[in-house]
Amino acid sequence: MPAELWFAIADALGMPLRFEFGRDPLQELEDAGHLELQEFMLELGRQTGRSRSFELTVKASPGYSVDVGLRDDAQRVLLLEECWNTFGNLGGSVRSTRRKHAEMEELAIAVGGEIGPYRAAACWIVRDAPRNRAVVERYPEIFRTTFINSSEWVRCLTSPGVAPPRGMGIMWCNPRAKTLTPVRPGTPVLVG
Repeated sequence: MPAELWFAIADALGMPLRFEFGRDPLQELEDAGHLELQEFMLELGRQTGRSRSFELTVKASPGYSVDVGLRDDAQRVLLLEECWNTFGNLGGSVRSTRRKHAEMEELAIAVGGEIGPYRAAACWIVRDAPRNRAVVERYPEIFRTTFINSSEWVRCLTSPGVAPPRGMGIMWCNPRAKTLTPVRPGTPVLVG
């Protein structure tokens, strides 16, 4: 319908007419999949009684942030959660998380004050998808040596009052089903 017709209808009704260009408000956000993971982890943080931060800025990686940061005052620990929709540069991602974890350790000392430092802990929350499972199965030794105690991490993030284990953790996440499950890379290959 031509614009002149719309103006005539608006004039006849005595109502203002406004044309506007903009994004469809019902269109999915570009990072919706990532946001689903973060939303679920923030929800779990609330349910377990921890203070929560979304996109916590860090110095170690300028322009980057921790996807979800949790503070557990009862356990005296700061938790760094990195959420992964898909794996990209695996080595670079591990290095980035380790840099962020080192920075969180510095923050943990400051947060602890006179009583003593908090502990910093880091984990990956990975979308449970066939492509991601294939990457874990293709590189099981990398995942076994980088991430430990997956079952204990799941328990920590889903239960109040449970401290995270030592070492970086990893778990599968299905945010729509509201589930976290341990990542268990393939069984070791025996040589000899």
